[in-house]
Amino acid sequence: AQAISAQGGSRFESIPPPNIRDMEPGAQTIGLVQPNAMAAPSTDDDGSMPFSGCGICCSCIPAGSVGVVQQFGKFQGYMEPGMNMYCPCIQSVQMVSLAVRQIECYTECKTKDNATMTVRTAIQYRVNKTRVKQAVFEIDNPEAQIRAAVDNVVRSSIPSMDLDDAYSNKDTLCSEILKSVKDAMHPYGYSITNVLVTDLSPDKALLQAMNAQLAARRQREAAIEQGEAQKVLQVKAAEADAEAKFLAGQGMARMRTAIADGFKDSMKSMSDGGLDPREAMHMMITTQYLDTLKDFANNPNHSSIMVPHGPGAVKDIEAQVRDGFISASAMKPGQQKMK
Repeated sequence: AQAISAQGGSRFESIPPPNIRDMEPGAQTIGLVQPNAMAAPSTDDDGSMPFSGCGICCSCIPAGSVGVVQQFGKFQGYMEPGMNMYCPCIQSVQMVSLAVRQIECYTECKTKDNATMTVRTAIQYRVNKTRVKQAVFEIDNPEAQIRAAVDNVVRSSIPSMDLDDAYSNKDTLCSEILKSVKDAMHPYGYSITNVLVTDLSPDKALLQAMNAQLAARRQREAAIEQGEAQKVLQVKAAEADAEAKFLAGQGMARMRTAIADGFKDSMKSMSDGGLDPREAMHMMITTQYLDTLKDFANNPNHSSIMVPHGPGAVKDIEAQVRDGFISASAMKPGQQKMK
């Protein structure tokens, strides 16, 4: 570069090249390419920004994923699903899925009452799109770290509970695991969506003892209920028997009253017919005896008893009945009472 003096003389001076940073944006040379002009770098160290550069090749990002863009190994941003442009010579695109994934953790621990058990926990997590840089570059083997966080919470919570409390406080345990794991994995770009305690498995010997204890308890309750049922049946049967005997007694009393009334009417009719009381009694006894023999002969159970049946049997029965009446009439009123 040359500079000409005002006196007309010429003098050559060295002028340094212009600084591109000091030039106005419109006066910059078109042929020069600014560093990192293909992408707008992230101004937030914690968050990841979408990639806004251009290029000569396209990259198709499927739905449910993002593309992590690196330029000369440096993170530039992430591509949204769809077709995106980039320069393959200086940039690379890495697919990262945003779908929810699940891992299962098996933690062996001991309860407050020294019961050994295995807790199976299901952790559902996904990559946070706005922190995809941390999820890809700042953590290695996130599943192992999630399992370690779960084991830490479970082994610090279960020892403070009895075995029965561990079964009844599953929701509390899930809440504690979710809060702890979420706080631990959030700085690394992972969001914990849900935590489920899917199984609590005590030792086999302990499980058999628990089942035996439960079976014994159920059998005892069943025996108590069965005894109560038998008691109710016996009480009801006794009440029914008492009611039946009461009604049978009332029926027997009515029957005897009817028989006595019938005898009274028969004696009165026989007296009106000209028979004295002795002859009337003889006829009634004879009639009753013959009716009794007829009932035994027609008995459907084919049972029989031995009774006098000779020619003088009726006379003997009559004599016995008559002697009984005479003896009763001869007794004094004070002697008729039973002691």
